Amino acid sequence: MSTNSPTSSPVKITVTSSGGSRSKGLTSPVPRHSISNSPISGGENRRASTGRYLSLSKDSADEFVAYTVQIPATPDNRILSDSQASSLHLESKHPNESFIRDTIFTGGFNSATKAHSVKPAGEDGPRSKNVCGMEGCDENPTPGTQCDCGFRLCGDCYSDCISTGNGRCPGCKDLYKQEEEEEEEEEYAGVETDEEDPKSEAKDHANPLPSWSRGAKLEKNFSLVQSFKNPNHEFDHTRWLFETKGTYGYGNALWPRGGAEFHDNPPPDFSDRRNKPLTRKVSISAAIISPYRLLMAIRFVVLGCFLAWRILHPNRNAKWLWLMSVICEIWFAFSWLLDQLPKICPVRRVTDLSVLTERFEYPEPNLRNPKKLSDLPGIDIFVSTADPEKEPPLVTANTILSILAVDYPVEKLACYLSDDGGSLVTFEALAEAASFARIWVPFCRKHNIEPRNPESYFAQKRDPLKNKVKLDFVRDRRRVKREYDEFKVRINALPESIRRRSDAYNAQAEMRAKKKQIELGANPSDPLNVPKATWMSDGSHWHGTWSSSEEGHTKNDHEGIIQIMLVPASSEPVYGNEADESSSNSSLIDTTEVDIRLPMLVYVSREKRPGFDHNKKAGAMNALVRASAIMSNGPFVLNLDCDHYVYNSMALKEGMCFMLDRGGDKICFVQFPQRFEGIDPNDRYANHNTVFFDVSMRALDGLQGPMYVGTGCIFRRIAIYGFSPPRATEHHGWFGTCKIRKLLRRKKPVKVVEEREEDGEILLPINGDDEYERDEFARASLAKQFGNSSSLVDSIAVAEFGGRLLHELRGKGCLGRPAGSLAVQREPLDAAALAEAVSSITCFYEEKTEWGKRVGWIYGSVTEDVVTGYRMHNRGWRSVYCVTKRDAFRGTAPINLTDRLNQVLRWATGSVEIFFSRNNAVLASRRMKFLQRVAYFNVGIYPFTSIFLLLYCILPALSLFSGEFIVQSLDVTFLTFLLSITVSLCLLAVLEIKWSGITLHDWWRNEQFWLIGGTSAHPAAVIQGLLKVIAGIDISFTLTSKSSASSAAEEGGDEFAELYEFRWSTLMIPPITIIMFNAIAICVALSRTVYSTAPQWSKLVGGVFFSFWVLSHLYPFAKGLMGRRGKIPTIVFLWSGLICIVISMLTVYVYPPFGNQGSFTFQFP
Repeated sequence: MSTNSPTSSPVKITVTSSGGSRSKGLTSPVPRHSISNSPISGGENRRASTGRYLSLSKDSADEFVAYTVQIPATPDNRILSDSQASSLHLESKHPNESFIRDTIFTGGFNSATKAHSVKPAGEDGPRSKNVCGMEGCDENPTPGTQCDCGFRLCGDCYSDCISTGNGRCPGCKDLYKQEEEEEEEEEYAGVETDEEDPKSEAKDHANPLPSWSRGAKLEKNFSLVQSFKNPNHEFDHTRWLFETKGTYGYGNALWPRGGAEFHDNPPPDFSDRRNKPLTRKVSISAAIISPYRLLMAIRFVVLGCFLAWRILHPNRNAKWLWLMSVICEIWFAFSWLLDQLPKICPVRRVTDLSVLTERFEYPEPNLRNPKKLSDLPGIDIFVSTADPEKEPPLVTANTILSILAVDYPVEKLACYLSDDGGSLVTFEALAEAASFARIWVPFCRKHNIEPRNPESYFAQKRDPLKNKVKLDFVRDRRRVKREYDEFKVRINALPESIRRRSDAYNAQAEMRAKKKQIELGANPSDPLNVPKATWMSDGSHWHGTWSSSEEGHTKNDHEGIIQIMLVPASSEPVYGNEADESSSNSSLIDTTEVDIRLPMLVYVSREKRPGFDHNKKAGAMNALVRASAIMSNGPFVLNLDCDHYVYNSMALKEGMCFMLDRGGDKICFVQFPQRFEGIDPNDRYANHNTVFFDVSMRALDGLQGPMYVGTGCIFRRIAIYGFSPPRATEHHGWFGTCKIRKLLRRKKPVKVVEEREEDGEILLPINGDDEYERDEFARASLAKQFGNSSSLVDSIAVAEFGGRLLHELRGKGCLGRPAGSLAVQREPLDAAALAEAVSSITCFYEEKTEWGKRVGWIYGSVTEDVVTGYRMHNRGWRSVYCVTKRDAFRGTAPINLTDRLNQVLRWATGSVEIFFSRNNAVLASRRMKFLQRVAYFNVGIYPFTSIFLLLYCILPALSLFSGEFIVQSLDVTFLTFLLSITVSLCLLAVLEIKWSGITLHDWWRNEQFWLIGGTSAHPAAVIQGLLKVIAGIDISFTLTSKSSASSAAEEGGDEFAELYEFRWSTLMIPPITIIMFNAIAICVALSRTVYSTAPQWSKLVGGVFFSFWVLSHLYPFAKGLMGRRGKIPTIVFLWSGLICIVISMLTVYVYPPFGNQGSFTFQFP
């Protein structure tokens, strides 16, 4: 070995014999076999600044022999980076990779965790232990004795160095760093404490991040001068000059203190890359936003004057009519103010992907990163589904394929599918998708395909050859299209094929049972109790839901299941082969220059048992959070519904620009707008919802950030865990005008732990020293919050480190990470990690923990998404709205009237629940901005507007029936106010259209469906919410059916057939009543006025105008009742006739034909 050394310096060879070793890396807290160059890992071969280590190992069943070659550092022998050193190790394929890939892990309540494998499992090799770094010592290193350079010692050697070695590290020869109390600045303006306001919400109190890790201590300062000792860190000349007060400058020459003149070439800007922002905020033009704000103020004043005039001028002839109208108008003005105030500061944001690539991607190898590994953090993608009948497996499979083909470092991605129904159809559809991905993903990368959903791509009507330059594109597209058609046939045939397979296996099982019965001498006519099982393709029972719904195999009673469909990708690109159509599917196209690696893909079905509250989608998402933390532990999480696919392959990078830019450590999530396909061209029921996504959400982005809307959102994992941001601003005084900024990473004594009795919350301080990291009481407190999984608790610090900003971008008082620290290889999974993941998705894991209360998705509401985002904002986090030029994600929306009303009913019911819960914005903490509070308060109160809207919609009809109006007379003052209010509303709408980019058609459709929903779904939501709050009656909703319009068109059907399909619902009764009431009232009033001796045309015109206003808003609803080509269902005629009879009887009773109500003797039976 010494003869092959690249240097002439002396070589020391030491041979030690010890046990196995376990190391922990960045991506997972579970000990693995692989060597990691993570800055927080405790690997054995850590390099000191005095040289480098080359090690070869020989594993055997009896001993582990390590040959270590130490080459001292010389001017000609530069220090290698960790990634370089790791490349010098002998690599061998992990023996458990095939075992992990071909094994289903199950477990749950009162059942042991089992591995159901098709192939025999390989045996693990011996593992070594970390040993003391002193030559000749084989003791284990003691925690707390590690120098900043990574040189570790045992307790005795450390004491000798302190006493006899002048306190210097044997590795780098520098003095050991003494533990010092870090100075803290609580508030930028001089605040000395960060005590919480007792009036603020206790549960959303700051909960700073812990920093436990097994291995090297995380550096707290990361001074760039220390780059000499930490070569994994990028050296910054500019900061080196500042810290050392040196004059070392351009061209390695003495830099003149007065500056220098450059005639030919300007001097290089050493910090240019760091100063480039990843994102940029674009303000709305002052020519638009200034008149917009002025009009808001003018309309507010006009509304105030109008309401005052209305109160002071009652209609004495019809006080009841006047009183009802005034009450409704006051509420409408209040509701308009709540909706309009948060729109004062709309913003736009743009990203610069070239800067992201320059900063985190390395096109050329260098000493710090010889393998060109990406320094971007990992992302775990969650996809949720629950019912394969309402959420077709083909739709889910296409979503998965679009995720696997996304443009992001493959080794940094992990996709998890949560099947809450435990269906074998979904399981085998995912397996088919994983197989087809080996063709589809390389095809997308080779030809830069957009969109990367095969169903949407092949259904496009534009020219597929546009912008395609490779000659073999047509041939590749034809072959991939043929494979996709076969793939669709297999997916659509899965339910029938599974049924036939199960029937065959069950018949064999019955024959065996019958034969055994005869052998035992029993009566052959006795019935056999053979369960009708659902069988997998390998001839084993499916561990999830059976079609026969046997005990232990129903949707609400089955084991937890985890199956890895695609193992984690290697860190280096893997290129394919030339095209060979006669061979395997992977060679259908030429992939010699295409990276054919695929991201990690995992199937997860959490355990369900009777007697446990599974908390619907929120519980499924929390199970994914725990399982992914143990298996991949991406610092960021993307949440998608099964029908929302990736339409823009660069969407993830655009979202990460906000997370990784300066100030990004305060961002809890990046929300993307929802865009939909398969909507009818007229958008009859406002399914695009552009007013909300392009107006309201953009406006919230100028405050504390948009709300979380359930899908298309990138989260910071530690924000999901319920921790507070590194910095926060408290808003005191009227309207939050007094701002106090605080740093929330203050060190406190370990024993000072605040516990609130009303919610059992334990607030943990952050401390970076080893004494605190070893504190058992603090770890026990975290275990109480997160559960008894030690791997999950250990993963928190790893995820927090991966989500940090680079040193040069970190905020004041915050920790950063060195550049290149995430350019490491993902560690392979083992059976122990999967067994731990299975235990974390059991139905009893969350008992006596904070999951669903302040950790993860919040329980207790059908709109768990809004509540979860509200809790994050309440702790001081902020969010960002990312609107990309090309839509980031696209999904489907219900175009049927009944489905749309049920969807709105679910949203409105969740808002009522929020209003009557502790998540009401009135109870928000001082860390939430005033206008953000107003926006969240409006979310909880808007369904109650339906009560006043119902009343106001029948006022025109009552006015026409009675011959009175809401005012005494239509004088000039009333008409002037009415004109001013109407014109100001129209001008505000025009300016909103101008700065948001929506169309007038979108705005009008939104206004129409606001009244449709307000008179149908919202009143029912108020009733259901009150029943749940007062009587405790639980609310259950059915899933919204999701279908592909392109599939329907291909099958020869109408793409918008569901639009004309009529499905009766009781939610339709109030709008039908309003339509009939106003139509009859117009006819009665018109006939009365025409045949009257003294007609009052002004009152008729006023009543008819407002009745037409109501009917014009309900026109899409009436059109939906007619179905296709005006075919009105019979039930509509029945209800319309009943309503007409009731209205006629009421009219005759109130206004008898004799003109004297007292002389009329009609009575209701």
